[in-house]
Amino acid sequence: MKKSQILRQLLSEDNILIVPGVYDCLSAMIAEKTGFETLFTSGFGIAASAFGKPDYGIVSSSEMITSICRISDSINIPLVADIDNGYGNYLNVIRAVEQLMRHDVAGVILEDQKWPKRCGHMEGKMVIDADEHVEKIKAARSVDNDLVIVARTDSRAVLGLREAIKRGEKYLEAGADILFIEAPESKNELEEIASCFKQNYLFANMVEGGKTPVLSSDELKELGYKIVVFPLTGLFSTAFALKNSFEYLKNNGFSLGFDDKISFKDFESIINLENYKGF
Repeated sequence: MKKSQILRQLLSEDNILIVPGVYDCLSAMIAEKTGFETLFTSGFGIAASAFGKPDYGIVSSSEMITSICRISDSINIPLVADIDNGYGNYLNVIRAVEQLMRHDVAGVILEDQKWPKRCGHMEGKMVIDADEHVEKIKAARSVDNDLVIVARTDSRAVLGLREAIKRGEKYLEAGADILFIEAPESKNELEEIASCFKQNYLFANMVEGGKTPVLSSDELKELGYKIVVFPLTGLFSTAFALKNSFEYLKNNGFSLGFDDKISFKDFESIINLENYKGF
């Protein structure tokens, strides 16, 4: 069974999918071993970890797609890939999706920002015409009927919530499976979005320190959301741990010991060393 079909089964179940953002193979493998059923590639995280750059449209399509494919190949569960705005027009979307499908990527998030895009919780975003994004959604669907398409609109920050809701309706009609209205600015706005799309799968993006209030998965399920993503939890936690560890090493000339670290043996388990012994 394709991973996209597995993801569709998970979406049909009566629960909310809690999905962590991952940014490299190691973070993805740890998340899988922790027990998550679905993962999501964070474009913000890949730009920062692999290239040392902000999520500002700096990473090229080939660099991003290569990173996503490596992550998908390293795990056995469905992966939803953040492919920004598809890196051009509908033809570029087709090309990107074709490449991802060869690596059994289960779904894509496709946004309606103009290039160069930027993190959805940063200032200065611009959006394309809604009809142009409809073309991109239809193009992605033409590649594979099982692909789970998350249509994201960043128009809340640019044109207001009512326009974002109107765009959401168009994107769902075009063939998107899940609607993602980025960066609502209050719980009331999250509730209003949910009330307008009671029969549709909705995606909530919980960015610590971002524009949207961070609610629990139970609260979001109660509102009517189907997927809740925590895109930067792992990245920020890792950066915090690295900063503390390196500062201690620099200041003291030795490491903190073992209580605050994963063991050598447990790390071997994460990277599946047993699979390569005996050859």
